This record gives sequence, structure tokens and C-alpha cells, in this order.
Amino acid sequence: MSKYAAAGVWLDTAEEAKRRIAELVRATRTSLARGAVGGFGGMVRVPEGYKKPVLVMSTDGVGSKVLVAAAAGIHDTVGEDLVNHSVNDILVHGAAPLAFLDYIATGNLVPEIAAQIVGGVARGCRAHEMTLAGGETAQMPDLYQPGHYDLAGSIVGVVEEDKALHGDRVTAGDQLIGYASTGLHTNGYTLARKIVFESMKLGIDDPFPETGQSVREVLLAVHRSYAPALRPLLDDVHALAHVTGGGIAGNLVRVLPPGVEAVVDTGSWPWPPLFRVLMRAGKVSRDEMRRVFNLGVGMIAFVGRDDVETAMRAASRAQVQAWLIGEVRAGSKPVVRFEER
Repeated sequence: MSKYAAAGVWLDTAEEAKRRIAELVRATRTSLARGAVGGFGGMVRVPEGYKKPVLVMSTDGVGSKVLVAAAAGIHDTVGEDLVNHSVNDILVHGAAPLAFLDYIATGNLVPEIAAQIVGGVARGCRAHEMTLAGGETAQMPDLYQPGHYDLAGSIVGVVEEDKALHGDRVTAGDQLIGYASTGLHTNGYTLARKIVFESMKLGIDDPFPETGQSVREVLLAVHRSYAPALRPLLDDVHALAHVTGGGIAGNLVRVLPPGVEAVVDTGSWPWPPLFRVLMRAGKVSRDEMRRVFNLGVGMIAFVGRDDVETAMRAASRAQVQAWLIGEVRAGSKPVVRFEER
């Protein structure tokens, strides 16, 4: 046994994982991909037809949702979560995805698990016609407990400079359209896990109350991509807010310009049963629920009054439920207020 293996890092295992991952990476290569699979850096060409292309980049992870994946023995869905979350993050700027890079860090690398994770990443990339341009798999036995891993990724997209969304087009009178989430997405899992596994004392295969699904099905529901529902509208959208950590208020305020406020009608959409159960079982206040969870709304679009119906039809065609959840009003500073109308 080598000294490195004795210290906990198995190079032969890493090579096997890389071999499996390379096969998945090849299946995502688009016509824009350049260079060889397995190089030190991934390459993609900027598509033709842009006058002033701007690259839009974002990096993120899936947080402690990976602990649910490990408990369930299902590892591909968090890979797809990572891609969809990242696609949404650049979509809010009007960008189309070009390339993705993933990062898996673990104590002891298991090739089968790494392949499952990257399989989910590759599936998400193919769904968005995006190249998985590369990534990194790190073994750090002194840092991660056996069976645990962390998952993160970076995305590169492109948008025409004069079509990029920044929030500066938002104006009083704009309407807020909320798009349904598929559960928790990738936020609030530290609190959700504590409630489900400690307060409610549920196991991963137990039924989750009021849902007709198991705990694993509810907690591993894949983070939805809103690209199909929103791409047809981007020329008419004034701003988009991806509802992630910080909830509706914490993300809406990020795209509000000076002189306006967003007013959200709290009764305009139904909370999915998942959130009602978490609130009741965890004895969580309504205010904290709003700060931690998306409450069933994963994306919010700002559109003019005349474009509401067009947006609703596009959502329906993409099979995404949507609601008119509020409006933009003149105000002294960018804030978000909740009220029932």
C-alpha cells in the first residue's frame, strides 16, 4: 500500500471515477465545445450572431440536501438540482447557458456514487443543450466524514449586452408573476431536516404527512428549471428574481431599483402541504418561514400589465403553474411588503 493510500487517498479509485465521468461528459458536448475531454480547462466557443456578447457567470452548491441524498442512497437528483439552480441564476439576467463545471469533494471517493452525481449533472446539461466542460473530484478524508460529500458547480452563459436584465427596467405598475416551485428546491434543508428527522422523527422511507409521498420523494424533489417557461418572454420581462436563500422578500429586493417597492399578496397562491407541515411540526413562525423557504414560489417575473396573459400562457405551455402574486408601487426605497388584498 502506498503512503498516500495509507493516509486515505486512493489514486486508483480516482482514476476509475474519472473514466466513468469522462463518458458522461462526452455525451454533453455541443457544437460549441472545443478542446479535449480531460484537459486542464474546458473550452466553449461563444455562439455566432451576437453583436456585443456578455458572459454571465454564477457559482453555487446544493447545501445540506446532499445529506438527504446520502441517507436515501440516491445521488443523481442533486446533480440535476445543481444544474437547474445555476441555469435559473443566469436566466434572471436573460442569459442562455453555454457551459458548466462541477466540483465534488468527499472523504473517500466511491466511483459509483461519483458517476451517479455527474450523471444527474449531465442530464441537466443535456436538457439545456449545455456542455459539461469539466470539473474536479477531490478526496479529503481528514475533512469529510465517511459517506459524506459536498457538491458545487459553476455556470457560464451569454446574453446580448443591450438585452441583459438588471432590474433597472422595473417601474411602478409592474405586475409580479410567481412560478410554482417543486418543493424546497435547494434551500432551507438544515431547518427542514431538523424538523423532519428530529422533531417529527420520520425515517427516509416513511410517508410524509398530507402529500401522498415518502420523505425521500418530498425532500429530493428536483429543483425546477424555469427556462422553458421564461425563455419565450425575455424580451418583455422587466426583471426576474430566483427565490433561493432569503425567501421571496430577500430575493425580490435584489432587483428593485430606487423609488419603488414590491407588494406581495400573501393570499394569491396556496402553500403546498410540505410547508404547512414544516411550519406546524417545527413551530416555526410565519416570518421565519418566509425568510427560510420559498413557500411554493421558485421564480418571480416582473412584467407590464399588458404582458400578464402572455406570461401565463407561456407558463401553461411549459406545464408550470403560475399566479399573479402582487405588484410594484412607487415608494421611498426598495422594500418588499406582504399584505392581503
